[in-house]
Amino acid sequence: MTAWTNLLQPDLILDGSVLNLTPDIIKQHELKGLVLDVDDTIVPVTVSAASPELQQWVEKIRKDTSLYLVSNNLSESRISSIANSLDIPYHLGAAKPSRRKIRSALQSMNLPAHQVAMVGDRLFTDVIAGNRLGMFTILVEPIVHGDMALRSHPIRNFEVWISEILGASIRPKYTKIHKD
Repeated sequence: MTAWTNLLQPDLILDGSVLNLTPDIIKQHELKGLVLDVDDTIVPVTVSAASPELQQWVEKIRKDTSLYLVSNNLSESRISSIANSLDIPYHLGAAKPSRRKIRSALQSMNLPAHQVAMVGDRLFTDVIAGNRLGMFTILVEPIVHGDMALRSHPIRNFEVWISEILGASIRPKYTKIHKD
């Protein structure tokens, strides 16, 4: 594998949105924390409130897992509204793949990078940033607003195409937990 392939290769690719990330998957990978991207990972980019499904997911996940939001978005009012509604600490304006604000989140969580997953919908921001820090990286499908038709994600599609040319395997590893 080339250096680029290593940076672009997620440790786990979920078939579906972040809502398919279960406590069992987290436990299987011995994770103690999740750093979550915001736009199109936990809420559609056009939405400034958490859905009831996301709120339920957070309550289920936070029982055993520390959570932190790290977003490239610069809108304090939007990101703080989402974070406060979920009662999760956050950083905005992260400029991922910069590691600075993710590193700060890890320090706040008081967890080593290898016990925390960077969860996001983008290879060139979320996955690269997490891999640069030695985190477990999870690529999810973008979440879309329920009232909107499923839209294409040309930037993400381009990132997947380039990543595969560079040797990364960007195919869902599984849709549910494998039973041993």
